[in-house]
Amino acid sequence: MGSLFRSEEMTLCQLFLQSEAAYACVSELGELGLVQFRDLNPDVNAFQRKFVNEVRRCDEMERKLRYLEKEIKKDGIPMLDTGESPEAPQPREMIDLEATFEKLENELREVNQNAEALKRNFLELTELKHILRKTQVFFDEMADNQNEDEQAQLLGEDAGVRASQPGQNLKLGFVAGVISREKLPAFERMLWRACRGNVFLRQAMIESPLEDPSNGDQVYKSVFIIFFQGDQLKTRVKKICEGFRATLYPCPEAPADRREMAMGVMTRIEDLNTVLGQTQDHRHRVLVAAAKNLKNWFVKVRKIKAIYHTLNLFNLDVTQKCLIAECWVPVLDIETIQLALRRGTERSGSSVPPILNRMQTFENPPTYNRTNKFTKAFQALIDAYGVATYREMNPAPYTIITFPFLFAVMFGDLGHGAIMALFGLWMIRKEKGLAAQKTDNEIWNIFFGGRYIIFLMGVFSMYTGLIYNDIFSKSLNIFGSHWEVNYNKSTVLENKYLQLNPETSDYLGTPYPFGMDPIWQVAGANKIIFQNAYKMKISIIFGVIHMIFGVAMSYHNHTYFKNRLSLIFEFIPQLIFLLFLFFYMVLLMFIKWNRYAATNKPPYSASCAPSILITFIDMVLFNTPKPVPEGCNVYMFGGQHFFQVVFVLVALACIPVMLLGKPLQIMKQRKHANVQPITGSDAEVGMSNGQPAGHGAGGHHDEEEMSEIFIHQGIHTIEYVLGSVSHTASYLRLWALSLAHAQLAEVLWNMVLSIGLKQEGWFGGIMLTIVFAFWAILTVGILVLMEGLSAFLHTLRLHWVEFQSKFYQGTGYAFQPFSFDAIIENGGAASSAENE
Repeated sequence: MGSLFRSEEMTLCQLFLQSEAAYACVSELGELGLVQFRDLNPDVNAFQRKFVNEVRRCDEMERKLRYLEKEIKKDGIPMLDTGESPEAPQPREMIDLEATFEKLENELREVNQNAEALKRNFLELTELKHILRKTQVFFDEMADNQNEDEQAQLLGEDAGVRASQPGQNLKLGFVAGVISREKLPAFERMLWRACRGNVFLRQAMIESPLEDPSNGDQVYKSVFIIFFQGDQLKTRVKKICEGFRATLYPCPEAPADRREMAMGVMTRIEDLNTVLGQTQDHRHRVLVAAAKNLKNWFVKVRKIKAIYHTLNLFNLDVTQKCLIAECWVPVLDIETIQLALRRGTERSGSSVPPILNRMQTFENPPTYNRTNKFTKAFQALIDAYGVATYREMNPAPYTIITFPFLFAVMFGDLGHGAIMALFGLWMIRKEKGLAAQKTDNEIWNIFFGGRYIIFLMGVFSMYTGLIYNDIFSKSLNIFGSHWEVNYNKSTVLENKYLQLNPETSDYLGTPYPFGMDPIWQVAGANKIIFQNAYKMKISIIFGVIHMIFGVAMSYHNHTYFKNRLSLIFEFIPQLIFLLFLFFYMVLLMFIKWNRYAATNKPPYSASCAPSILITFIDMVLFNTPKPVPEGCNVYMFGGQHFFQVVFVLVALACIPVMLLGKPLQIMKQRKHANVQPITGSDAEVGMSNGQPAGHGAGGHHDEEEMSEIFIHQGIHTIEYVLGSVSHTASYLRLWALSLAHAQLAEVLWNMVLSIGLKQEGWFGGIMLTIVFAFWAILTVGILVLMEGLSAFLHTLRLHWVEFQSKFYQGTGYAFQPFSFDAIIENGGAASSAENE
């Protein structure tokens, strides 16, 4: 039971393992997840450790598995995940795994290379097919339009010379190819400039995209043909084509040759399609077979790698036959760990049992709080502020109740709370399936990890929504209002600011059985006044009780660590200061609620009720109370002035006790003992200032450390005294956010949903559907998500600053055991002690 409220008691152990049994024993400890190993070779390079070759082999196996995984995902093949975690293989099984992965990788690479070569050949034939098809059109146009004048103009010759030699025809050369469509404009400009307009370019787009065999991307290309004359232009054109990565293909001049080539190309394309299909089928079969075991292979390899990383933390004894390790373990689990070591020894066939010895140490042990799927999220909230100091009180069990409750005070709405609770309940009911999906979306992972927090916040918000009688800014009239309506139509029309007056006969004299009377939802001007006074007071009440509880928690820390000085000179004056000032203010609120009423006669009528805030200010400043109306009492009860003076004087007297009591007592103890090392109660103060528990003699060091103790105590006292005031005021955020949430809900109802509700007929039905959808989106997006996040952050601040500062140091470091589950969950991180 103690481990629920404090971290587990830890001990440092020394572990002796036979070399042949070390692997199996560490494997068993990894499955257990209860041992944190220390690195006994901090100065040894990662590449000089004993098992570095085994780690490299595991890295190589992981690389091959990642390659297989990438290819499987590329083909969209589902990977079988049974959710089970296979045991770590024996060292001799590594050879079989390596052989299997090597065979799969080689086979897959060979298939991919063949497929790429086939696809490249297929791409070339496809491009050639489009060239033969498109260029036929170009040649037909040239045959129809090519005359002597056009040829003379194309070749840049004098028209008169061509006319004097009518019988001489010039021979035009050409090249045909394919180029990426986006490069075509620049390609055309370069041809024009480099060839000075002495070439003729025709191009046509290929409608369907072509697959790039190297990366599988879809590329849009165009067919082009360039006509020119002379070898010089031919050389220049080919260089430009080469520069723009255009692919040139042979294209016969004669139409018959082109048709014959096209038929041969089509035949070869059909054959290639058949071979490509068979290749893809073979690749698919290989990947499907690998996908069935890939998850388990990953788990096995990561477990092997984690074991060897952990073994690298061990030391060898002088005989080179025994491995020595040091580890932190929970005291309650020592027997479980020993049983796991015996199982590992039996699996390895070793005859020498392992030895686990507890060691004495002055080091601070790690902090380990056992959690389950319910308490894990609440513990994460606490650890986000700071990991608890070893064995100090753990706020997480109390946060399970206080966190959703304080959230609900700010978020009190039955409808919005129901939405949040249903969302949390859905995640809880589907948690196994949702957890198995393992998405990388951080926002979703945060929501899913806090599903129990969300559910409890929603349930508590439904409760406070019933107390406030608020559901989407409307009320529930469950028990019938305890107010009567005595207004007539003319009164309502004349007075837009109707107020509920409990002095009249409108109030029946008995309160609503549960929560607020629904009549307050439609009240006039004094609705906000009433709700503000009510919520403001309960915010202070909850805040003071929460802070007193935090101070009370420090009592358990002081008694557990036997810190008598802190108990006498810190806890007692802190508690008195808080009780005599702020808890007394809370008592005044209850006295006022109990004694003063609208129906009472003076001196206890509502008009005689004093202001609690003014009374408290007058009390602290020793002011004389202001005159009160005739028939009223200055004070709420007899002897109030005397008690207030005593309370303030005692509270003020606590300040010098907190400031000087502990340092002076430490000085007295040192003077009496006449020794320098700090012992007993003052050890905590020395450590809190970053000083060791003891140091050499010397007056200068003694004075220096005492000055630090005085400074530390002064800061601590000032922080507590001023913090008590500011922290009490900080709880007013409960009232402020509750008011803001209720007003936003009312604005959404009146300015959005009421528009649809006011419409009539069939148009009204359509309008209401549209408006309701808009209202629902705004409600979920603004009031549930944004307001919920705001209330969550404010609640977090109230716990971290106002509550935990009273007793929680949070200066420890987390227990990070060697655990296969944690390593696999983190995606294959070898271990917390990995040195790479």
